[in-house]
Amino acid sequence: MSHMFVPGPVDVADEVLQAQARQMVPHRSPEFEAIFRRVAEKAQQVFFTRQRVLITASSGTGLQEAAMRNLVQERVLSCVNGAFGSRWYDVALTNGKQADKLEFDWDRPVSPDAVAEKVKLGDYEAVALVHNETSTGLMNPVKEVAAAVHAVDPDVLILVDAVSSFSGAKIAVDDWGLDMVLTSSQKCLALPPGLALAAVSDRALKKAETVENRGWYFDLLRLEKHRLKDSTPATPAVSLIYALDKQFERIFAEGIEARFARHSAMAKRVHEWAESQGMSIYAPQGYRSQTVTTIKNDLGWGIGDLNAFLMERGMRLANGYGPLKNKTFRIAHMGETQMADIETLLGAMEEFKKG
Repeated sequence: MSHMFVPGPVDVADEVLQAQARQMVPHRSPEFEAIFRRVAEKAQQVFFTRQRVLITASSGTGLQEAAMRNLVQERVLSCVNGAFGSRWYDVALTNGKQADKLEFDWDRPVSPDAVAEKVKLGDYEAVALVHNETSTGLMNPVKEVAAAVHAVDPDVLILVDAVSSFSGAKIAVDDWGLDMVLTSSQKCLALPPGLALAAVSDRALKKAETVENRGWYFDLLRLEKHRLKDSTPATPAVSLIYALDKQFERIFAEGIEARFARHSAMAKRVHEWAESQGMSIYAPQGYRSQTVTTIKNDLGWGIGDLNAFLMERGMRLANGYGPLKNKTFRIAHMGETQMADIETLLGAMEEFKKG
């Protein structure tokens, strides 16, 4: 069996894949509504929220667009220290919002103080940032950013992309005061691509009531109206909902805290291994991701050659992203990946190093 150490799509367990083969039922039927309600309630537990979770047939980027269309009438501050922070900014601009970009070096975290200082100077409705930058393997201090912003202006909404961290690292939506935290199915959740989920606060929905031109498909108020009936406005991805139901069953069988600990242990192992081989980690200590590690290519490996070698052994990893291509490479340790899989990969990479 091949094993992908790329940050999505990731390997999917056979029983989760098989769950999709269940026969269709009408999406407006008591049978489907019971499943939909069950997965939404389980998602609330993983988001650590008592508020609603909305589920759409889209990528996570679709819910970035939903956030900008529903929760910003005019001005948003986009925090950018990687490729997906930059996407938040691009999505805001292309939806006609007045977006200001607060940039940081890609190997530095978003600074809570810098964000608060910027919020003081601007009349922002929301701050958008990425929890776990898939491009850099850096985990931003979202809790601290939210606290700093709310100390300056408690009305500013906090919008968070948690695409590559949700269910692999704890994001306490309610305790941290977050307003929309979005994710997608093909990373830590270890499902096929095609679903997106978002925890959305009550005050975010109140804000949406005041925003014009929210669109139709991603209108949070329309999604909420149907959620209250355990449904969606348009036809959901029924087979993926079956798979999500099965995967949540597996996640709770493992235990959510045990799942976080497994991801953390795999990350630590990869970090220590890279440094033992004479390579350095791109993200600074204290801000390193639990789900994907970006390693500086200090040994000058041909990443294509490395992947060709690994693929002969049923494995693959990811090159660096965008401007970091060939300068770095990425090892994802998320979803179904176990420590034994990591050891197999690292052993193969040591074999490649020996030539």
